[in-house]
Amino acid sequence: MASKLKIIPLGGLGEIGKNITAIEYGKDIMIVDCGMGFPENDMYGVDVVIPDFSYLKANKSRIRGIVITHGHEDHIGGIPFLLREIEAPIYATELTAALIELKLEEHDQLTNTQIFVKKPGDRFRVGCFEVEMIHVNHSIADAVALAIKTPIGTIIHTGDFKVDLTPLQGEMTDLARFSKLGNDGVLALMMDSTNVEKPGYTPTERTVGQNFEKLFDGCDKRIIITTFASNVDRIQQIINVAHKYKRKVAFTGRSLENILKVCCEIGKMNIPDGVLVDIDKINSVPRNKLVIICTGSQGENMSALYRMAYSVHKQVSIDSHDMIIISASAIPGNEITIGKVIDMLFHKGARVVYDKEAGLHVSGHASREELRMMLALTKPKYFIPVHGEYRMLCKHAELAKEMGVKPNNIIIAENGSVIEVGQRNIRKNSAVKAGDILVDGSGANEIGSDVLSDRKHLADEGIILISLVLSEEDGAMLTPPEIAMRGFADTADTAMMESNVKRVVYETMSYCDKKHIQNPATIKSKIKANLTGYLYKSVRRSPMIATVIHKL
Repeated sequence: MASKLKIIPLGGLGEIGKNITAIEYGKDIMIVDCGMGFPENDMYGVDVVIPDFSYLKANKSRIRGIVITHGHEDHIGGIPFLLREIEAPIYATELTAALIELKLEEHDQLTNTQIFVKKPGDRFRVGCFEVEMIHVNHSIADAVALAIKTPIGTIIHTGDFKVDLTPLQGEMTDLARFSKLGNDGVLALMMDSTNVEKPGYTPTERTVGQNFEKLFDGCDKRIIITTFASNVDRIQQIINVAHKYKRKVAFTGRSLENILKVCCEIGKMNIPDGVLVDIDKINSVPRNKLVIICTGSQGENMSALYRMAYSVHKQVSIDSHDMIIISASAIPGNEITIGKVIDMLFHKGARVVYDKEAGLHVSGHASREELRMMLALTKPKYFIPVHGEYRMLCKHAELAKEMGVKPNNIIIAENGSVIEVGQRNIRKNSAVKAGDILVDGSGANEIGSDVLSDRKHLADEGIILISLVLSEEDGAMLTPPEIAMRGFADTADTAMMESNVKRVVYETMSYCDKKHIQNPATIKSKIKANLTGYLYKSVRRSPMIATVIHKL
């Protein structure tokens, strides 16, 4: 019996972020991308969200390689965590490989990983699959789509792409190659759905540089610009305009500094001599002759722009002599956070330019007409929309129908769906475990649902801590109970509330004494039950209750 081709998305469907797909045939599995996501507002203490790798761990002996489309965090951020579970070579273009190396070095994993640098047009084998990298335009250099030749036909995975007729670096998306593949026959197309709701074509990146010039021309303020650290073309344009207007440029923010270092090493950025100035030496430059490029375009907690807004940045203090340019669009869910940072900047008297009408950001993703173009060129038999929230996938499926793909040949999948692809049909057949793994701190620990639930409880309701000193002999209280409350009662109510809490504790301990209950776990349980009931009836609140018992 012939093996079946399976496509198993483990992240990136029904969401923006943590893109990863397993493609398997027979005994071979190849992985396309391995990204991370950003925590939602109620994920207290969570730093990153990564895909659930359970399926890949269970089949690690079959994994032949990881092929990466480009160097954005939602496509490479999960790699260090995956490589803790499996061993596999990585295939990527030059800039993408350099960014992966930097990430693995931070996680002390670089020496154990094989990274093969490829370029558009290269073809190489990953198990039974022959992979070809195809040049595409995106908001980071060295982005590629993948043509994956399988034993039953060719799959195209576009990665993130758009069609930029006047790109800043390299050539436009290789439409001729997509057309040739379409003429030869494409079994299945997996395509970026991010901008399917946007009509027309995505503007060229060059328009942003033109709008920067309008803001720089005649400006007598210090200019501070925040953008995505990985948008190398955007950063290059800022440097070019700063040089034209005879301004020095300083960088602040770890991710920006890393990108600058990597791009300069491999020649992906051109910085004229004498333009750069160290952030620690900006006071030696007249304010109206300085541009500061910083992190914080999404309002990230403790990013460079955030620290400036809240007056905790060591080198930069914001005032009315500053113009802040936010050259990025909000990732869905970040609007409130960004809004708060902008408000703080306004409070300091700065001029803040952030409106979309200012033309300070263009997307790196194909809009509706470019998606039509890709469908027309590749003429796929089957279509699987990827990289987008669920409504985007549905809209993309409708677009494919308009372009002639038969409805039965379109699959709207979910993370974990097992898509079986054959010559005669395509179908979803069962599912594997998929979902979110929450990581905090150094990334060494995964956060369980119980921990996250406790954090939510603490944030919403506060905590009451009770300390008891009991006799080892008869369980009697040797000292009055000590009560500490955090995030629960207003200062004016604290004394009265502590008195009421102590009363409930005394009543509970009296009951335990009468019933000869001395087991610490049972005593804690009784105190929690009685106190929870009292607090909900009296103040309609349910704080976390923690009791510590010392026996002497």
